[in-house]
Amino acid sequence: MQEQYHSRLNELKKHLENQNVEVAIIKDPKNVFYYTGFNSDPHERFMALVMDLRKGNQYLFVPALDEEIAEKDSYVKKIVTISDELNPYEVLKDTIDGNVGTFGLETKVISLYQHAQLNHFFSDSSYLNIGDFISGQRMKKSKEECGKIQNAIHVIEKVMAEGIKKVKAGMTEQDFTAELEFLMRKFGASGPSFSTIVLSGEKASLPHGRPDHKTINQGDFLLIDMGVIVDGYCSDITRTFVIGEETPKQREIYEIVKKSTEAGVNACKAGIPIGQIDIAARNVIKEAGYGQYFNNRVGHGLGIDVHEEPSVHENNDLIVESGLLFTIEPGIYIPGYGGVRIEENVYIDEDGKGKLLTSFPTELIRIG
Repeated sequence: MQEQYHSRLNELKKHLENQNVEVAIIKDPKNVFYYTGFNSDPHERFMALVMDLRKGNQYLFVPALDEEIAEKDSYVKKIVTISDELNPYEVLKDTIDGNVGTFGLETKVISLYQHAQLNHFFSDSSYLNIGDFISGQRMKKSKEECGKIQNAIHVIEKVMAEGIKKVKAGMTEQDFTAELEFLMRKFGASGPSFSTIVLSGEKASLPHGRPDHKTINQGDFLLIDMGVIVDGYCSDITRTFVIGEETPKQREIYEIVKKSTEAGVNACKAGIPIGQIDIAARNVIKEAGYGQYFNNRVGHGLGIDVHEEPSVHENNDLIVESGLLFTIEPGIYIPGYGGVRIEENVYIDEDGKGKLLTSFPTELIRIG
């Protein structure tokens, strides 16, 4: 990984030089992890990777309580600690010293308060967004990154396989969610990559609904959308089951979504606009007469964040290339009735072919 951090930082440095950026401040903790290997949530405290191109220095600013782990984990070895009583922007000014013509910032990350602090201590500086470049770097995954994501997928598929053995009619969604999240830790994950979604019956029509005290009943669809973090990288899969016997309508809807997911996966290859993948999956649902019940994009990038670039929607003209890794997750969501989503993870390999990373069965499984 040391070589990867060096390569990533060098690529960013070249971009900053081309844009005449003198000092870059990278504050998103996931971006800090991407460039340094230091993985931490600072909460309200100041944490940043600072690249001073004027003097050729790179600093990792961390809360004082994180000094020991930063020194151990970070590729960038100039650690600047900030204790709670200090103004971090004053520490920043004292550390980098001198006038800064242009700062490079992740403008989607910097708050108005943080911008005001920079203006106060660096009143003559201008600012340039570097967030899009960083997102573009992260969007292309190396083989090593793909391997880490594959490990996270293996864990979550093991959780799914063991978890559905525990489902029975009469359980609440919340109780079942607790069982799943226990298994995540048991099988080696550091935790869920997002809030686990367990939705039964008519609630399965809510794409991002929350599990609650609703009882899981015979005849319900049971939609499970979950992922884990392993070594800093995320997985994200969805499967939909039936408690007991399915009705003909449930079977019909399920098979349409299954075909839609397969169409999306089969469309994955380098050299095409990524929107074509969305269209391939979406057309299956439209042609079956359920287009009005699918009103979101087909997928999203997956990596250090569970949602990152690229966005797989029908109007995205981004050309698919080797290294992209994203989800394919069409669904049908009928208010008051229920819904089905089947989510796969796909990597565009060095030959430009779509490699399916997920392997959990997509046939309709009856449980409970």
